[in-house]
Amino acid sequence: MESIPISSRTSDILIVDDQPANLQVLSEILKSNGFKVRPVPSGRLALGAAEKEPPDLILLDIMMPEMDGYELCRRLKEMPLLSHIPVIFISALDETVDKIAGFRAGGVDYIAKPFEAEEVLARVRAHLALRQYQDSLQEQNRLIEQNYDRLQELEKMRDQLTHMIVHDMRNLLTGVGASLLMLQKDLAEKLDDRSNRLLNSAAVCARELSDMCNNLLDVSKLEENQMQLNLSECGLLELSRAALEKLRPVVQNRSVSIPPANQELLVFADRDILLRIIFNLLHNALKFTDSDGVIAIALQGTEALVRYSVTDNGPGIPCEFREKIFQKFGQVNCTKYKRNLCSTGLGLTFCKLAAEAHHGRIWVESEAGVGSTFHLELPINREHP
Repeated sequence: MESIPISSRTSDILIVDDQPANLQVLSEILKSNGFKVRPVPSGRLALGAAEKEPPDLILLDIMMPEMDGYELCRRLKEMPLLSHIPVIFISALDETVDKIAGFRAGGVDYIAKPFEAEEVLARVRAHLALRQYQDSLQEQNRLIEQNYDRLQELEKMRDQLTHMIVHDMRNLLTGVGASLLMLQKDLAEKLDDRSNRLLNSAAVCARELSDMCNNLLDVSKLEENQMQLNLSECGLLELSRAALEKLRPVVQNRSVSIPPANQELLVFADRDILLRIIFNLLHNALKFTDSDGVIAIALQGTEALVRYSVTDNGPGIPCEFREKIFQKFGQVNCTKYKRNLCSTGLGLTFCKLAAEAHHGRIWVESEAGVGSTFHLELPINREHP
């Protein structure tokens, strides 16, 4: 009969039976096959022996005086040090009800008397191999958890270093941007058109780099629920006009339609964060729309919700990428607009996390070759989210 492979270490088996003849038979079967055997005649002695030196497996008779096998098994399973040890019941009781009672007490198998040596060895080897396999899995899981914890520590250190660098970069870029704006103001009339365009381009790049730094820092805060919201009543159309004013150099010949002021809808939100969401949505639409393209802002409202939508007639977004674009550093390569893909892929991630921080949501509807509509839905309430 082919043996099931088990550890080269001699397995320790505790045999519990109040009949000396049974102890002798089982001991001879197991010893002759290389197992270490400890026979004990009672449940009380078995409990003490197992506590002193936990065995690899227990063969346990059911019908014993003082403490029967069911009771002993239940006690073993209640003890953390011994609960993992497989227990195989041995008994002349061969009714289904007896076997079920053994499994309910915590046993893993059942051997009926009189013993067949091959059956005893087969079941013992199978459960020892299974136990060792489970131990191996637990050790692997422990190492995986240990490595995962270490990886998290390293990622935290990396993020902290990145945040310090980005924070310092943002401060420097703020200074660069302010200097460029002063130069634009002081030298606008002294420089030719080409020089003014170059100076304006440098100012725009400095502002976009600063926005990238802000997005990176704020996405991390939002992920860790550390972003503090300063809530106030905000008008979505008023914020849209403010965002478009900032985007004036990018708009160029594109048509941007916005509802009239009398259709204004209000939400209770963090004004600065909501302005950045709207800015990102409009900037995204402008970036992926031709210079003579069309962009439309729309509002819908109910008693509970406000939906803010930005529609463009750009290339559209394939279905398989509509979730990816909201993921951290997720970008969709579009050959036609590849020259514009200079962002970090954090703008829409920030929008998604910021909307969720307000108990809202953001999503996109799109058709390839027709365009896209980004929807921002926010609750109308005067309570802190």
